[in-house]
Amino acid sequence: MNLANKLDYSALKKLQKDIKRVFFYRVCGTGMGAAACLLKEKGFEVEGGDTNFYPPMSTYLESTGIPLHKLDNIDQAFLKSFDLIVVGNVIPNGGPDAKMIEESGVKFASFPTSIGALVLSEVNVIGIAGTHGKTTTTYLATQMFENMNANPGYLIGGVMEGRPSSRLGSGKYFFIESDEYDSAYFEKISKFRSYSLDNMILTSLEYDHADIFESVEAIKDQFRAAIPHIEKKFIFSSDYVAANELYSEFSTEDKSRWMRYGENSDIGPKFLSAGPEGTKFQLRYNKEDYVFQTNLIGKHNVLNLSAVILYALTEGFTKDQISNAITDLQMVKRRQEVRGIYKGALVIDDFAHHPRAVELTLDGIITKYPGKNIHVIMEPNSATARSAIFQKEFETSLSRAASVIFTKPTRPTSVKNVGDLDIYKIVEAVKASGRAGSVVGNLSELMTEIEKVTGESNVILILSNGTCLGLWESDFVKNLKK
Repeated sequence: MNLANKLDYSALKKLQKDIKRVFFYRVCGTGMGAAACLLKEKGFEVEGGDTNFYPPMSTYLESTGIPLHKLDNIDQAFLKSFDLIVVGNVIPNGGPDAKMIEESGVKFASFPTSIGALVLSEVNVIGIAGTHGKTTTTYLATQMFENMNANPGYLIGGVMEGRPSSRLGSGKYFFIESDEYDSAYFEKISKFRSYSLDNMILTSLEYDHADIFESVEAIKDQFRAAIPHIEKKFIFSSDYVAANELYSEFSTEDKSRWMRYGENSDIGPKFLSAGPEGTKFQLRYNKEDYVFQTNLIGKHNVLNLSAVILYALTEGFTKDQISNAITDLQMVKRRQEVRGIYKGALVIDDFAHHPRAVELTLDGIITKYPGKNIHVIMEPNSATARSAIFQKEFETSLSRAASVIFTKPTRPTSVKNVGDLDIYKIVEAVKASGRAGSVVGNLSELMTEIEKVTGESNVILILSNGTCLGLWESDFVKNLKK
């Protein structure tokens, strides 16, 4: 590894005035594409390269005027025309791409470092972090502050109807999804550590990403490194042991910037009513009770929204401003997204792949569709979900489903020293409780099981962060009625 030209945050900040032309290497990733658009909007000359270009990111990049190149067609001479190469975290150490970048003689950095030093250091940044709800909460915060005419900037790692994944904005707020994944093969720290965060909202904190972190303590270490640099507000959910432990460690000297919320806190939210049309809830702030009504369904969504509301209250926004801003909020695609109706059954697509997210999503759908039978199709696709780490937890999280269909993982888990999730054992437990359960290994078998749960009394809830054995790329989609 030749890192002579690698720039960390401080070094890139010092060279900021010398950077004019920037090349994004593997630009079509969600984070990379959004970051490229931010730098383009900031005034840099931006181009990008990738092995393949797929919508929606490719079409969006083209619409912004960013030139795109097939990586097969570029060489070191081409790279030398740029002042900075932004390196995607999909590039492995020691591979031909890494070698070409390192030997080009051009300065290079990760995308978190690049946007942190070149864009975010000049604005008030609110990082939305946590095991669950980062994408959704960042989108909710963006919409809410837009509805209050604050014109925020944002970077969201998801696809949203009718808007780009990032925008600079012209107000005093910038909301950024702040995940724990490492930044690049040469920068093995969580992305949020390079985002120039002034504030943080921590929605949740428990063990996940077992292919990267050995324990929840290793994840906490990333927050331990970031917290001393967050000089303004730190709003966190007290419903998670690990988050409370961080609070105990860091709040001894200055409690004024810390705020706890959650079902187990005095602040709340306290749920007053919930039904198909929305949720009424109460928050306590500065010894005063505030009652809000939103169209959002599900405790997890209201908990996430509550964190944003509390931040807005600390910034001086009024109860009426906030109330008017949360009555009609939209969700990111693949978050409780209604895809259509299949032979009478409502089909809902959701990203949940951690047992707590599965349980909360299922609870929300049950609230939204009372009297319906909720049939779950579960694709354990991530490295953690494919492992035996949450064997018992997955069984518990699915206890309210009318039936459960598991897709057989196509590859073993990559988590070290842990066996694979035993989906057959979970299905046997489902059957023992008197409910239907099955395991399918291909699309044909999956469709056979889907045919058994059609009809107007049923909801088919598909939980996957992948294609679900190709279901979302098959004729099934064409047969969905809107």
